[in-house]
Amino acid sequence: MEKRTDVLIIGGGPAGIVCASTAKNYYPDKKITVLRSVQNSVVPCGIPYMFYSLKKPEDNKMGYAGLESAGIEVLVDEAVSINRKEKYVETKSGTKYYYEKLVLATGSLPIIPKITGIEKKNIFSIYKNLDYLKDVVEKVKESKNVLILGGGFIGVEIADEISKLEGINVYLVEMLPHLLAQSFDKEFSVLVEEKLRSKGVNVLTNAKVIEFIGDEKVRRVKLEDGREIDVDVVLLGIGARPNSELAKNTGLEVISTGAIWVDEYMRTSDPDIFAIGDCALKRDFYTRRNTAVMLASTATAEARIAGANLYKIKLIRENKGTIAVYSTYVDGLVLASAGLTESNAVREGFEIVTGTFEGIDKHPGTLPGVNKTKVKLIFSKHSGVLLGGQIAGGMSFAELINLIGVAIQQRMTASELETLQMATHPYLTCAPTVYHVVMAAQEAISKI
Repeated sequence: MEKRTDVLIIGGGPAGIVCASTAKNYYPDKKITVLRSVQNSVVPCGIPYMFYSLKKPEDNKMGYAGLESAGIEVLVDEAVSINRKEKYVETKSGTKYYYEKLVLATGSLPIIPKITGIEKKNIFSIYKNLDYLKDVVEKVKESKNVLILGGGFIGVEIADEISKLEGINVYLVEMLPHLLAQSFDKEFSVLVEEKLRSKGVNVLTNAKVIEFIGDEKVRRVKLEDGREIDVDVVLLGIGARPNSELAKNTGLEVISTGAIWVDEYMRTSDPDIFAIGDCALKRDFYTRRNTAVMLASTATAEARIAGANLYKIKLIRENKGTIAVYSTYVDGLVLASAGLTESNAVREGFEIVTGTFEGIDKHPGTLPGVNKTKVKLIFSKHSGVLLGGQIAGGMSFAELINLIGVAIQQRMTASELETLQMATHPYLTCAPTVYHVVMAAQEAISKI
């Protein structure tokens, strides 16, 4: 069977959805088709909350009604090959979809570590498939001992959620000295470690799993130092790799990390094929080095660039590089970061100064629900340009990282942040006299 469309988007995640809606806004006369390979997909960022916070796993199901009501065709089928010369995609069902413009939003796949016994039952990777994840949630809730391998964002958030379930011992194992070490400096990582330990999570850093022991199912985990831990379920959260096999097999340029090469307009080495989201190359905002950032927020920014520029370049040089703005929430503690950490900036050779301020998130401090807060900003020593920032605090503090992200994107300086004009309110923010970003900038200025 043959079908024709103007714009074909492969992938029904955040990148594919946003690209489709953006393309429809810019090119309303074009027929747009989205192919998704999974019948019931999920909101990626909501996966950890399927274990406890959401009433049932189905509450995290991805919806496509908005696309369909806009006249965008959404189909369930799996792309297996691309014929670039004749401009069609062949699918598992045997259908050929002819296109004018093709967008690859194929996402990422979990990294499966090469550990003895990894094939045993009850060892689960995190796939973005609702039916698969429902089984994982059920197995976890039936367990007494759950081990999570990987202390990044998904590992930390899943550990927090499972710790709320009664009668389950939770182990979180990380090879590095601290949790969230790729995104935070030590003094912020320590905050999340203390929070998780206070909830009964067994946080094991500087620890390496070398074997999964058991019969057909995993029964124990062996660590490099000889310790063995009884387990019923293991969840793998050690990262993901670009899902780029489709691109590679059709001859598109793919770099050594597996990401699909793209230019600043998200065009691949074929001018009629774009790539966005986890499968596409990312370049660091300041160093322009290739970076392995995989965020829905980054993916949707790329999707808007691609959707606008499919037929004509409308957004000039909008992809300025990946800032990597992260946030997480662990039992009342908000942690967020943007841009370079101090340790990463030093590693890259930047000469820097930092400014830090600690306070509270309301004023006066006698108001109910006050939280301790902390802001750290990293600046170039000679230019004063903001390179990165990290925050810790309560719920009202969460959006502050987006202000810092904008400041990085606009290359604001410490002196510009020192004179920042802001809205404040006793229940919503810290006092204007000690606004955290301003105070941290002031401290940095004293070192420049």
